[in-house]
Amino acid sequence: MLQSQATLQTYPFKQSVIECIGDTPLVHLGRLFPQLDVEVIAKLEYMNPGGSMKDRPARYIIEQGLKKGTIQPNTHIVESTSGNLGIALAMMGRLYGLAVTCVVDPKISSTNLKIIRQMGANIEMVTEPDEKGGYLITRIQRVHQLLEKIPNSMWVNQYANDDNWRAHYEGTGSEIVDQLDYADILVAGVSTSGSIMGTSRRMKEKFPNLQVVAVDALGSIIFDGPPASRDLPGIGASRVPEILNRNEIDRVIHVNDRDSADGCRDLLMYEGIFAGGSSGSVVSAIKTLLPQLPRPLDRPLRIVVLLPDRGDRYMDLVYDDDWYATIASKYE
Repeated sequence: MLQSQATLQTYPFKQSVIECIGDTPLVHLGRLFPQLDVEVIAKLEYMNPGGSMKDRPARYIIEQGLKKGTIQPNTHIVESTSGNLGIALAMMGRLYGLAVTCVVDPKISSTNLKIIRQMGANIEMVTEPDEKGGYLITRIQRVHQLLEKIPNSMWVNQYANDDNWRAHYEGTGSEIVDQLDYADILVAGVSTSGSIMGTSRRMKEKFPNLQVVAVDALGSIIFDGPPASRDLPGIGASRVPEILNRNEIDRVIHVNDRDSADGCRDLLMYEGIFAGGSSGSVVSAIKTLLPQLPRPLDRPLRIVVLLPDRGDRYMDLVYDDDWYATIASKYE
């Protein structure tokens, strides 16, 4: 009887860290963008427990798979990742008792690599760049090799998995529309495109005139740019995601590594927000965008941005002065 009552009792705390995913805050970046006729509102996705917005699709994909039966207790999860999804999947694997293998490349931050290992996931490191100068294609080739080798293995395939964007439709986008009475523009970095697709689709249901601006890395081929070497993980890609619908994107802004680093450092200096490389890319894109945008007559222009991950994972990249000096010299 006592056990039954305890089971029915509602506790004032979470039952696992999984329940802490989502409900991230919105913050007005009024110090970095002090213009009276503009409001830049940031969704602090780095405050998810795994440190990034990738917690959302990792949870959604795993839980939907368990619900539908496509993931079983003996399933071995395999995914190509630049770091954040690997951490999120490793966290989910730890809590659901699933084996996880992350296929990574040398551009992964050393911090992300250590976290994935400490979470208990297996690491497969590819070292040969593909014909486009990146590692994504060779990472995916390794994934296919592992699928043939590992029994009961399952590829998450975040670039083609509709549950990726659905996680943000039901999570990120729904949280934004619940908190805002209007929004004019969504600015978000693009890699797999799951966050920008899912978030914008949900936001457009409430704000049908929303303009969607994608921020891509210079050297990424997602929007037909010429391939080139890129140093920052987490933004851009050397393949076009299958879940991306370009017709839903109103504008694309390409940002180089130095401008992304400058954006990160500005966020920290003016707002005390310690965010990762793709957040800096978004800040840089807004600085390009603002002078070109007409302002409403009766209210501030409201721009919503997604800040995907934490800055501590970029201590050897954008927050390292020697790295920054090397990158800056490339664009002089």
